[in-house]
Amino acid sequence: MTPAWFPRKWPLLPTLLVLCAVAAMIGLGLWQLKRAGQKEALIHEVRHNPALPPRAFPATGPVMPEMTFRRSSLHCLRVVGWQIEAGRAADGSSGFRYIAQCATGAEGQGALVALGIGDRPDMKPAWTGGTIAGWISKEPDHRSLLGQLIGPEVVLRPMLVAAQPPIPALKPSAPPRVDDIPNNHRSYAFQWFSFAVIALIIYVLALKRREVKAGEAS
Repeated sequence: MTPAWFPRKWPLLPTLLVLCAVAAMIGLGLWQLKRAGQKEALIHEVRHNPALPPRAFPATGPVMPEMTFRRSSLHCLRVVGWQIEAGRAADGSSGFRYIAQCATGAEGQGALVALGIGDRPDMKPAWTGGTIAGWISKEPDHRSLLGQLIGPEVVLRPMLVAAQPPIPALKPSAPPRVDDIPNNHRSYAFQWFSFAVIALIIYVLALKRREVKAGEAS
């Protein structure tokens, strides 16, 4: 027996569109659950890395879990460019993170070095290169959630987070911490599943309301 609140007629095209949207939301929720498991495994693996002995800075990406947050050093032959973005200093203050694009040899992709945090985005750091020590991290990933989901695979380059800026105009960056690795994928999954349920409920109620109005008109 069909419940009284359940629609008797389901229009084909609108129903297919709603079901496709619901399927997409469920797929996003399942993807977030998968990412949550991967992120939890990564956090468990890298938790003790900062206390391990230094290792050589990786020449290319990807940055493997056994390298993440390990102490390291590199020699920057010369600075070929700068990236500037929001960042956090070791003292907790916010500012602008200065990332040097370094040449490390005659060939290759070079290396990225997060030198430190400045108060302004228009500084011209007087650093042209040298040997610098810090922790292995990876370059910022500025892709959107949708870009990460359906975009091409991107290999993020290694980046050294300097322990001490080589110039006094910059504050030391906050050292990499396991607690800073975002792991809110389960809450995102719950949101996507909730959106799917809500979309179905709204659609069923809309169809039932249309049936009631049609019955009253007749």
